[in-house]
Amino acid sequence: MLATIVIRTLNEAEYLADLLVMIGRQKTNGLDHEVVLVDSGSTDGTIETARRHGCRITTIDKRDFSFGRSLNRGCEMAKGDILVFISGHCIPVDEHWLQTLCQPVFDGVVSYAYGRQIGDDDSHFSECRIFAKHYPKANLIPQEGFFCNNANAALLKTAWAARRFNEDLTGLEDMELAKWLLANDHRLGYVAQAPVFHHHRETWSLVRVRFEREAIALQQIMPEVHLSRFDVVRYILLSVFLDWKSALRHGKLLANWKSILRYRISQYIGSYAGSNNQRHLSKSRKEKFFYPAVDESDDENESLKPHRRTPPHEGEQPADKG
Repeated sequence: MLATIVIRTLNEAEYLADLLVMIGRQKTNGLDHEVVLVDSGSTDGTIETARRHGCRITTIDKRDFSFGRSLNRGCEMAKGDILVFISGHCIPVDEHWLQTLCQPVFDGVVSYAYGRQIGDDDSHFSECRIFAKHYPKANLIPQEGFFCNNANAALLKTAWAARRFNEDLTGLEDMELAKWLLANDHRLGYVAQAPVFHHHRETWSLVRVRFEREAIALQQIMPEVHLSRFDVVRYILLSVFLDWKSALRHGKLLANWKSILRYRISQYIGSYAGSNNQRHLSKSRKEKFFYPAVDESDDENESLKPHRRTPPHEGEQPADKG
């Protein structure tokens, strides 16, 4: 069995070498792998790093880029029976990530699996709270619902061939395909034991843009979604209060109170800008997607504790970052 690992990149040299080193260290049980990198115009040495690590490389013009189109390009090049997606700024936590993530797909239990995401101690505290909400400690194989995330996922290639990623969406191409798969007798699964460190190095304006484009995509996937100004004010106040409360409990309030405030304002202002449809979402479904709270058990989990990621090449010859 062959897995093709598809990585989308745009100026990912900061983390790409570490990611490729960890991919090279994966311990699998009869699961071979190749790496296909889809680049959309990097100028920071990303391509050179990928070449040194033996990746198969294809490019896509920035003018033609969409998340779905770049993934489809990588999937077209793939020789594998399982397609594995990982962001260029994600790093597997251990050497069993690939086998663990692919196992439910390999076994035929699900067609689409996604793994856990955690931050390290350089991540925004509020982002770690989001990770804790959406990526809990326990497996869900199979799961209910179509939440999924391609920053760390595995998909049966025949399932992708049945319906490729939507190339017109501004994001959430994973959830759109997952929704279709569920409606067509496929199953999805969440694999908590296949975690990655997910690094976002974004300005506040880019945080806002990220949530805006995801809200625009969510409108197409769930046309009933709508955030009112009242919702935005309510969620900002609640999220900041709950994040401050959690940060205080973890001894992190003094260092994070300001960034929590700025992150949550950027998040919900962006979500409001993208949610421009006048239809209304039921309270329960709206809060599933936007409400800032996490279960108490998840709020105590590892996502909110310090995680200092040790670079996989530490102690070795440093990788040339280009």
